[in-house]
Amino acid sequence: MAEYETQAAVLETTVNSIDGSDSASEKKDAYVTTESDIDGKDEIIYSGAEKEKMYAFIGTVENLRDILDEEPDYILDKMRSLTLAESLTILEEAAEYYKEDVIFPDTMMQRIKVLVQGEQNSGLESYYYQLETRLQAALLKFHSPYPEVRAVVRPTDDPSMPCETFRAYAVGIFWVCCASFINQMYSERQPSITLNATVLQVLIYPSGKFIAKALPKWTINVFGRKLALNPGPWTFKEQMFVTIMTNVGGGSTNFFHYGLVMRLGIFFDNQWVQYGFLFLMAFVTQFFGFGLAGVMRRYVVYPTKAVWPTVLPILQLNRALLLPETRQNINGWTISKYKLFWISFIAMFLYFFVPDYLFTALSTFNWMTWIAPKNKNLAFITGSKMGLGINPWTTFDWSVINYTTPLVLPFFSALNKYIGVWIGAFVIIGLYWSNYKYTAYFPPNNSNVYDRTGAKYNLTKIISNHDFDAEKYQNYSQVYIGAGNMTMLGAYYALYTCAFCYIMLNEWKTIRDACKGFYRSLKDRNLSNYDMFDDPFSRTMRMYKEVPDWWFIATLIIAFCVGVGAIVGYPTNTPVWAVVVVILVSIALVIPTTVIYSTTGYLIPGDTLTVIIAGYMVQGNAMASLICRVFGYNTDEQAETFIGDQKLAHYARMPPRAVFRAQMTATLLQCFVTTSAISWLINNTPDLCTSTQSARLVCTFPNQLYSNTLLLGVIGPHRTYDVIYPALKYGFLVGAVVGIGFWALRRRYTKYLKYVHPVVILSGITRYGATYNLSYFTPGIYFSFIFMYYIRHRYLMWWTKYNYILSSGLTAGMAFSGILIFFALQYTGIQLKWWGTTVQTKGVDGAGIATLLKVPDGGFGPPVGSWQ
Repeated sequence: MAEYETQAAVLETTVNSIDGSDSASEKKDAYVTTESDIDGKDEIIYSGAEKEKMYAFIGTVENLRDILDEEPDYILDKMRSLTLAESLTILEEAAEYYKEDVIFPDTMMQRIKVLVQGEQNSGLESYYYQLETRLQAALLKFHSPYPEVRAVVRPTDDPSMPCETFRAYAVGIFWVCCASFINQMYSERQPSITLNATVLQVLIYPSGKFIAKALPKWTINVFGRKLALNPGPWTFKEQMFVTIMTNVGGGSTNFFHYGLVMRLGIFFDNQWVQYGFLFLMAFVTQFFGFGLAGVMRRYVVYPTKAVWPTVLPILQLNRALLLPETRQNINGWTISKYKLFWISFIAMFLYFFVPDYLFTALSTFNWMTWIAPKNKNLAFITGSKMGLGINPWTTFDWSVINYTTPLVLPFFSALNKYIGVWIGAFVIIGLYWSNYKYTAYFPPNNSNVYDRTGAKYNLTKIISNHDFDAEKYQNYSQVYIGAGNMTMLGAYYALYTCAFCYIMLNEWKTIRDACKGFYRSLKDRNLSNYDMFDDPFSRTMRMYKEVPDWWFIATLIIAFCVGVGAIVGYPTNTPVWAVVVVILVSIALVIPTTVIYSTTGYLIPGDTLTVIIAGYMVQGNAMASLICRVFGYNTDEQAETFIGDQKLAHYARMPPRAVFRAQMTATLLQCFVTTSAISWLINNTPDLCTSTQSARLVCTFPNQLYSNTLLLGVIGPHRTYDVIYPALKYGFLVGAVVGIGFWALRRRYTKYLKYVHPVVILSGITRYGATYNLSYFTPGIYFSFIFMYYIRHRYLMWWTKYNYILSSGLTAGMAFSGILIFFALQYTGIQLKWWGTTVQTKGVDGAGIATLLKVPDGGFGPPVGSWQ
């Protein structure tokens, strides 16, 4: 109550300063309305002074000050269109709908709860109580309750703004071809070089401005419709249109990791894997995901709670480049977003040369291991490469700090993830130092598999013509994994069942309503999906023709049929029924995983589960294991990418059918370009996917994929896990118990458990077993606390205006600098060697530890020939 009394006092002071006089005549001119007018249903007429008074009122309400920069007259008009009774109904519904929403602002929820209790409990005078009630209701009904969304999205739409134009397609096709070719060529490099969304936006903008000046202002006739080649200045919606094209079409195709494993001689050496098969599988995985994304719209695109924090910086950058902004003094800052972007871009572009080339020890800042470089235990605990990364400050490299996108994802999400990573570290310490399942004989944190002598497992000793040989296996060794790999696998198994149970229970109403809406839309083709949602975005989107569900279903079915044709037509030796089972499992998981992704920004990959399922269904069949894994993982991954871009289009209020055509065009074009790129690499790159490849095209993931396929597809999960690591199977049970149990506890103790997310915590535990550890998360949590918690709560207007644009500028500067460093220096062999570029690799953490591991003479574990 004291908080509201304080606000009323501040408000009164502000209003008095606006009035400027106590004379009756001036007050009469300023106050056209009365309290009875506000309580009535007649339209309120405001004088200029009254508007200024209401602007001052908005500026005193916490979490709403940012709307002063976003068409405040629009909000005022909506306020006066609502009666007090209507406003209270809106607030009551919002209090129920958002009660467990961890992103919904706490101060706003507290304010709503007080307002719905009535004027007498508000601490405000009647006039101001009614004003605030209407303001909060207008914001919920006609804008967004989330400050991060208000920061990047306008409350109104301009349907006349050019969007799907000839010049937009020209720019989009050009950059889809360039980005998909470059990204595919260097996707196998370690580290990879990527033209990401932020970089592409910076390239798209001048391209759009140039083509708007260069094209003639002609009008041509296309199928009876007049098409303007150059409809004027390059627009925000055209920029977004091209951005969506490059987002879905400009990346590399994940399937080609699998294609390399199928084709190359150092792997499975299937020479029949040529351009035709590669293209068909790329087509299938892309378009199957596209069709699945369309079906998922009502689950994770249209609901207001599906914020999708990962797409917000894209919108903010495009707005900074193309839309005008109001000049304001915010906490002493008057700089424009456009100017801040270029300052941060140039600063990071120059700075990134230091940790990435001149002083690389600042990138892998494993300074604690420098104290005793040969100390194995110190390296295992504090090391950034081989160890667990327990170090208070691990890097000065923005590419490492930004691994967790700390200026984008909500702080609660980052903190839950960080807690999970710490839990994983303690589990690994316990497993390693207790020598559970011989884990003390291997490095604690990597993805390798080992034999009974502690050496890396030699798969050639147990196969004949890529098929499992039981006799050779009996005479060689069982398969062993380290503590990090074991922790990662167990956490993944628990993660899948926990995510399914927890999200299905926690979001049951949303999922149920979406299923009903999907069924209704199939029965009535004229029924609009937007009519089923009453949020401001869906209401404004009703003026555009919607994409019918059957378009997406048809795309999904066609892609599946093409996939079956490719499997049957080529010697894949893969049963179709196994692929169907894997697809059904993946579809069941895509709802909870995308719901989590849309609110927390963390994506749960499905490949660990599908490779286990495939291993049980098609034992001893490596190609079938690979094909099943392709359908099980890639379709979900592609669906989540397409869904994110559909939310981007929803925020930007772009015509849905235009977006559909853009995504279809870009995806098809990408299939041709990326297949050509990977075919060129296969046929023209010496030593491709080997550790000695001169351009660093070492294919990290395909090499891991090859090992996993032999272990789980050839040796099989039964021998690998059931016999040696039977406890891992209980991860599925533990996950289900945690998901259901936590859901029940949260319903009872919402106040205390609101910000605890068991799925995100489990996903943090999965971050081990490869090259990631705490060193990639600790610096990020510092930045997340500063920007996503402290500044967001203390300086909301500054955060609203500058946070996402700062993130975009730093990321773009880093990316351009990294590309320049690679092509100008590293690719040409210009190396800089001194203490600052070698110290991080001198000790155990950087140079390896094989010689430091003490394995018993004759090996460990059961004697040779005694295992199954």
